[in-house]
Amino acid sequence: MKQFSIPNIYRSNLISKIKEQRKAADKLKKDFTPTLLNLGPIHIYLARHFGFCYGVENAIEIAFNTIDQNPGKKIYLLSEMIHNPQVNADLIARGVSFLQDTYGKQIIPFDQINADDVVIIPAFGTTLEIEKLLQQKGIAIEKYNTTCPFVEKVWNRSEQIAQKGYSVVVHGKPKHEETRATFSHASANTPTVIVNDMNDTIELAKYITGEKLADLFYSEFKGNYSEGFNIETDLQKIGVVNQTTQLATDTQAISDYLKNIIQQHFQLNNTTIGERFADTRDTLCYATNDNQSAVTGMLDTPADLAIVVGGHNSSNSSHLVELCEAKLPTYFIDAPDKIIDQNSIIHCNWQTKELIQINNFLPSITPLRILMTSGASCPDAVVEEVIQKLAGFYGIEAPLDAFLAP
Repeated sequence: MKQFSIPNIYRSNLISKIKEQRKAADKLKKDFTPTLLNLGPIHIYLARHFGFCYGVENAIEIAFNTIDQNPGKKIYLLSEMIHNPQVNADLIARGVSFLQDTYGKQIIPFDQINADDVVIIPAFGTTLEIEKLLQQKGIAIEKYNTTCPFVEKVWNRSEQIAQKGYSVVVHGKPKHEETRATFSHASANTPTVIVNDMNDTIELAKYITGEKLADLFYSEFKGNYSEGFNIETDLQKIGVVNQTTQLATDTQAISDYLKNIIQQHFQLNNTTIGERFADTRDTLCYATNDNQSAVTGMLDTPADLAIVVGGHNSSNSSHLVELCEAKLPTYFIDAPDKIIDQNSIIHCNWQTKELIQINNFLPSITPLRILMTSGASCPDAVVEEVIQKLAGFYGIEAPLDAFLAP
């Protein structure tokens, strides 16, 4: 896989050494047990896979190269390039301005930019409408486009099944940048609807079977279906694609549910199901799968608590928290300063995004066992800083890689 040139401030000698050791010992990526960092009174178990993915490193490389190659120019990011506060703060410090917030609310009006300016498309991609608007202004969007190749793969797969007459069901958070982009690209080719979760999916299925009156669809799914969507005809032949940072198991469950509904309703067998349901399993992101599988494997290790490091508005980080919370006390932080001291931590509720100070979060146990992972947009350097802060509470100051098994 391609090696990217990203600022060293995001790298970690400790984490790099751990990842290199695991890669050498498990080239086929079949071992999802965590790596033990034995610090004596505190044991840190690091997930097999975590941190920057291909798409994030690609976006960071393009963004920083763009800044270096365009001195004196106004440089804008369409929205947050990735959902990481440190990286976005670094870009702002280097003079980059954001045109929109993460939900698409305008911060700087488009009429303030011109053809001489640089606009970077974020890793999530953007809508066809915004692409057209920027192109009409003479902005060379293709030159500074950091859209993740795996997001583009979802778009391409949507177009392929659209050409075969399938409508598209997008599994994603409706307000998320990537979902908005995928919805735009899919709906340009075929009728498209968004489902946020299994509850939405169950209700959508009732329109396939006729259990619900067709007219109710337009209010129940308002804002989440393409223009001209015909509920009576456009769900008879479908394929499911995803926002790549969703739980892979959730997307698969949604796909399986709709497949079963269609198979039963239209009386199809395993040979004929393809006539009305497209196989789109190849749209699941490898990094999302790896990170989630690594957390599942990590959770088999007995531990006292888990810490997930990542941007609070990061979808993939939130799902890692969701997985951990089902098993043991879990704390979601975006930086080491959220650990106030050995007693208190500022935890983010992954569902409401509310910040909560929790006291006595570290049990008085020796050794204390902590599971740890991070989101796909979180720098390894931040993970090491979190480990160093925890180690400092126990008087451990030596280089942490000295505690790695040879």
